[in-house]
Amino acid sequence: MATQTPFESALAILVPEAERLVERFRLQHDPSAAAGIPAHITVLYPFKPPEEINAETIQTLEKLFSKISRLNFSLNEWRRLRRVLYLAPVPDEPFRQMTEAVHERFPETPPYGGEFADIIPHLTVAQNDDPTRLQEIADEFDRAATEALPIHASLSEIVLLDNVTGRWRIRHRFALSEA
Repeated sequence: MATQTPFESALAILVPEAERLVERFRLQHDPSAAAGIPAHITVLYPFKPPEEINAETIQTLEKLFSKISRLNFSLNEWRRLRRVLYLAPVPDEPFRQMTEAVHERFPETPPYGGEFADIIPHLTVAQNDDPTRLQEIADEFDRAATEALPIHASLSEIVLLDNVTGRWRIRHRFALSEA
C-alpha cells in the first residue's frame, strides 16, 4: 500500500531576484523546486497542518507581520551546511527574528520540526547526501555565481504556502509594514 504524503504548510519569503541564478540548480538538486516552491527563504516550516489554518490563524499572522518592517537585503555568498548548498542573506538577523516571532506565537510549530538547534536563514540552492557530489555542485554553482553575486532583493511580504493540491501553492500573502 502506498503511503500518502501528509499535507503541510510553510511561511516563506519569495526571492524572485535570485531565480535567474538558482533556478537550474534548484530544479536539478532541490526537491522543493520540483514540487512548485520558487526560490525562497523559509520563515517557518513546517507550519500548521493546512486544515488547521482558519480565519483566526490568518488574522493572527496578519497582525504579527504588519508589525515587521520591510527591508532590503543581499545574497552575497554561497555556503555549505551539512547536505545543503545555500545563499546566505545579509543582514540575516531580521530573518531569524521573524522565525522566532512566529514560533513564539505558535509554539506548537518549531522551526524544521525542532530538528536543528540553530536558525540559519538561507535560500537553498541544492541538497545532496553525498558530500563529494555536493562539492561538485558547489564548484559548478561557484562558476555560475561569479558574475551574478551579489543579488539585491527587497522583502515586503511573507507568503503562506500549502501542498493540499499535490503541489505547493501560495495560499495567502501578508504585507509587511512600510514604516
